[in-house]
Amino acid sequence: MPDLAFTPAVGDHDFTAAQRELLTLAHTLGRDKFAARAAQWDEEASFPFANYEDLRAAGLLALCVPREHGGLGADYATYMMVAAEIGRFCGTTALTYNMHICSTLWTGVLADGIPMSEAQRAEHVGRRGLHFRRVVEDGAIYAQPFSEGSAAAAGRAPFGTTARKVEGGWLVNGRKIFASLSGAADYYGVLCTEDKGDEKPDARDTLYLAVPATSEGFAISGEWNPLGMRGTVSRNLTFKDVFVSDDEQLMPRGIYWKGAQTWPAMFFTLAPTYLGLANAAYDFTVRYLRGEVPGEPPVKRRMYPTKQVAVAQMRIQLEQMRSIFLRAVLEARPEPSKDARMRLYAAQYTVMEGANDIARLAIRTCGGQSMMKHLPLERIYRDSRCGSLMLPWTAELVLDRMGREALYEPGEKDE
Repeated sequence: MPDLAFTPAVGDHDFTAAQRELLTLAHTLGRDKFAARAAQWDEEASFPFANYEDLRAAGLLALCVPREHGGLGADYATYMMVAAEIGRFCGTTALTYNMHICSTLWTGVLADGIPMSEAQRAEHVGRRGLHFRRVVEDGAIYAQPFSEGSAAAAGRAPFGTTARKVEGGWLVNGRKIFASLSGAADYYGVLCTEDKGDEKPDARDTLYLAVPATSEGFAISGEWNPLGMRGTVSRNLTFKDVFVSDDEQLMPRGIYWKGAQTWPAMFFTLAPTYLGLANAAYDFTVRYLRGEVPGEPPVKRRMYPTKQVAVAQMRIQLEQMRSIFLRAVLEARPEPSKDARMRLYAAQYTVMEGANDIARLAIRTCGGQSMMKHLPLERIYRDSRCGSLMLPWTAELVLDRMGREALYEPGEKDE
């Protein structure tokens, strides 16, 4: 197979023909369109609608929709590679794209690896076709709000947002915060706890429902003026007796909980954005020191030993990030071994913290001019700082999980 004309954000690999084609598409879109617009979304804290029009036209909104449903049929690893390439040019687009793609990835490839009864499988296969058609035929955008300001998004408590069964569907009540794509999505894939009327909410009763943006009782509120990832427009969502039909279930009752236990890699899908940002910081530094940044004086700064050492350090860390990331995504599967799960946690931590490390070093190496807003590095720095804060696997929670799971086998307790 012919070599790619660029090194992807995930590094060199024996890519399939389909992966090469998709990576080239993502790279071209990012280089030619997304990069030039990134400053606008950041400055305005506005959603990248123009980028989504390009994604829609390229068929990439249906990247992980199975081919039999009209999509591109990409698997988990391929999505992770493509997302990292998009993140290289616009972090906001890559991060919000993840929320949309996961609605199809979780209900598609990942759901196929979750144990279900025959009745549940039939129900799921029938219903997911509705959501796939919306994406393929209508170009619909799905969001995926998790956070509520509690331990629920980390998997340690039931969601405070509830759904009570009524004839023909569900009544949803509650609130979500940091809801990316607020005001841009056509459907919000809301995780909520089934209200069984017994005042004993259980995380095992988590429901995954697609709430149409036009639903009565659904509202968006609050300001959005954060440090970074400003174009995600992650405002608050409220649900007051919002009726959602049975057909809007993205997974059958109880299956989301099984999925979270079966497929831990489903929570690793935020990381590609930040691997992309790490690449962007490195790419800029090399161009800047070589005097090759468009619009800037062609002044070379590459001859100084301190600059050369710093670039070497950045490249070493980037290669470490690429290696652990790629291994983690290639071995992702249902019911991973303990070693694979620990490696997944390590990859999450390495990428999320490493992206900001590289951006920090890039600013120090390029110097004061790199802090100016007409250059992308200060935005990359701010965006990269947000990664370790992202639920459900924040840097702190990952460290907690790794330490606990290394020292305790399942069921073990201290007397």
